[in-house]
Amino acid sequence: MKKILLASALILGGFAAHAVTTVESNDAVVVINQEEFTEITVDEVPEAVTEALERDFAGATIDKAYTNEAKEYKLEITMGEQTGVLYANENGEWIQK
Repeated sequence: MKKILLASALILGGFAAHAVTTVESNDAVVVINQEEFTEITVDEVPEAVTEALERDFAGATIDKAYTNEAKEYKLEITMGEQTGVLYANENGEWIQK
């Protein structure tokens, strides 16, 4: 009888020790830096950007235009039946985003 009680106590003690064990987690905080673009009219897009669009994407039209503090321009364009987004700086140079 003593062996049964001793075995039961050891088993319960083992479960209790497992329940108290702390688990380390590797939580990481990911910060995504989103650039703030504000909508502007198509007329406010610099001439260098519109010339680059006409030169490199003939027949494309600007549906919406946006700018940020770094004077980068986000252009939502339509070319035929396709739509897309282009980024350019104020000098009309295309930017990869």
